[in-house]
Amino acid sequence: MIDLRKLREDEDYRNGIVLKGLDEKTLDEVLDLEVSCRALQSEVEQLRSEQNLASKDIGRASPEEREEKISIAAEIKAELQKVEVKYGEASDALNEIAITIPNPADPRCPTGGEDDYEVIEVLGEQSEPPPMDHAEYGEYMGWVEKEKAAENMGSRFAYLTGEAVLIEFALVQYVLSKLMKYGFTPVVPPVLVREQMMLDSGFFPTDRQQVYELAEDDLFLVGTSEVALAGLHRGDLLDAENLPIRFGGFSSCFRREAGTYGKDTSGIFRVHQFDKVEMFSFCDPLKSWEELENLRSIEQEILNELELPYRVILVASGDLGAPAAMKYDCEVWLPSEGQYRELTSCSNYLDYSARRMMTRVRGEESNPLVHTLNGTACAIGRTLVFLMEHFQQADGSFKVPKVLQPFCGLDVITPPN
Repeated sequence: MIDLRKLREDEDYRNGIVLKGLDEKTLDEVLDLEVSCRALQSEVEQLRSEQNLASKDIGRASPEEREEKISIAAEIKAELQKVEVKYGEASDALNEIAITIPNPADPRCPTGGEDDYEVIEVLGEQSEPPPMDHAEYGEYMGWVEKEKAAENMGSRFAYLTGEAVLIEFALVQYVLSKLMKYGFTPVVPPVLVREQMMLDSGFFPTDRQQVYELAEDDLFLVGTSEVALAGLHRGDLLDAENLPIRFGGFSSCFRREAGTYGKDTSGIFRVHQFDKVEMFSFCDPLKSWEELENLRSIEQEILNELELPYRVILVASGDLGAPAAMKYDCEVWLPSEGQYRELTSCSNYLDYSARRMMTRVRGEESNPLVHTLNGTACAIGRTLVFLMEHFQQADGSFKVPKVLQPFCGLDVITPPN
């Protein structure tokens, strides 16, 4: 949630929100509601103070004064109840709007939309298309079964079979072992969370259409383990000397992919269910930009060791999600399409979700909100897509990346007869 005081007093903070595409009228509306709330809150506090004094007066009153004092107290109580109702309604209206306002984009982000990113770095060669694209190769090797998946589950589902499963778990083991070296605690979190956790982590209300809901149970399937990882310190007061607290979460993830009809329907590039290793950090608010660069460097290290050609982009302000103040994407070259496609990303949320979760750092004078950051260590399915195109051999065999060979016991996988 945004800082309303900063919204009122800091022009750069306000401009950062506008750069994400929000109408300034909405910001003015929320500030007007805040003024009304504060005025009603002050009135409630004043009436409660008067009610306390009136109660004491009743206790001190003589018998002949008692009835009058009781009448005065009753009038105050009735007025208090009316104002409390008004305050509750105004507070609900304020929260309903405030929770939809995105975190301001950092001034260093390029201004604009999806195509206005800034290329930070390019590594590796843009190779020519292989004999088969990832969808054809997955079927050829017997690794991806979509026909039965479509019959049994519907579109955008797939069975992963054979050696592809071994490569998946080699990726998981390789990435988690690397994260542990950087101080991340491995976690297998629940994939179902309550609505409040979706709100507190910053995904609701903006991303609600992408989430699968179990309405009868008030539970939602997560689109990233980041949601559950954020809840590990929800409402906690953390000791500064223990920061950063880093978690590496492995989970299946679920997304409805609403609004992507007809896009990336071949292969397993864009599916409803996929596995992912996610990095999450609770960080000292003075060091979160440094931590963002740490997450980015880990993502790049993994891509370098997997020998995949990629570029790093700084995402433009209008293309940022609601919680992110800044985001880097690592886009890998997909030879069959002749373009870079997103594989991993990392973001700094600053105190946006921590304000909702009330996660703070213990301090001598105050307890400031922590900053939270997240990054994709490995999106397993998409990584397999790129590996199938870059490590596919001319004879149809698959050369397992060197860094994965110790984890799966394979170096070359021959096609089925």
